[in-house]
Amino acid sequence: MTTVGFIGLGSQGGPMARRIADAGIDTVLWARRPETLEPFADSSAKTAQSPAGLGAASDIVCLCVVGDDDVLSVATGPGGVLSGMRKGGIIVVHSTVHPDTCVKLAAEAAERGVSVVDAPVSGGGRAAEAGTLLVMVGGDDEPVATCLPVFHTYGDPVVHLGPLGSGQVTKLLNNVLFTANLATAADTLGLGKSLGVDATRLAEVITHGTANSFALERVASAGGTLDRIAGHAGNVLLKDVSLIDGIAAESGAPSEVVLSTARTTLRMMGLQ
Repeated sequence: MTTVGFIGLGSQGGPMARRIADAGIDTVLWARRPETLEPFADSSAKTAQSPAGLGAASDIVCLCVVGDDDVLSVATGPGGVLSGMRKGGIIVVHSTVHPDTCVKLAAEAAERGVSVVDAPVSGGGRAAEAGTLLVMVGGDDEPVATCLPVFHTYGDPVVHLGPLGSGQVTKLLNNVLFTANLATAADTLGLGKSLGVDATRLAEVITHGTANSFALERVASAGGTLDRIAGHAGNVLLKDVSLIDGIAAESGAPSEVVLSTARTTLRMMGLQ
């Protein structure tokens, strides 16, 4: 029997952990705030007293915390998950972070005989509850195969994209394209308004046409502007665009359109 530890019980991580426990997989949880664990009182999930204790009790540890520093702190800091894990264990990074963060973690984990898999997700809490998260996986074949039954409790599809870090790069590419699409959607609705076409009706037409996109639907539901999206997700989009921008620049990878358009979106949001 595999025991799965889970840290990061937020709006997305919480439903993911619940899906694991409800699938009959032995589950161990840790959270800084006790009230975060209250929704699991009626589940079979157990509670660890520390990240190290969770690591000691788990074969696979899933991290769904906010950013790079959080991943490294909870995994490799004093009393972190890695200090308690046994040889053969696996750490899964569900957070969206720089791929180098996963590589750095993997180097430290290897010293203890522990593998690292990166598996950022997309879809939000509702998709997690429904078991339809998109899971983008990077890592060696053997640890990925071990993790697949866990991933399939909350993910569909689950896509193995290549070596460690490739899941993170893919997630960032998805997010930079979404960010770019926000600018083109808002600009199109604004252009239509200037030309005498009602923005609500225009959005209704486009969402049924060949130019539809998830970004356009979000802009339309927000009244045709980026203001609400900026307040809700602007800082996350800024982080992700900055990450992929830096990765592309460092590798010399060309981008003629998507990065510059994503930056335009951030400027329209007042973030650059």
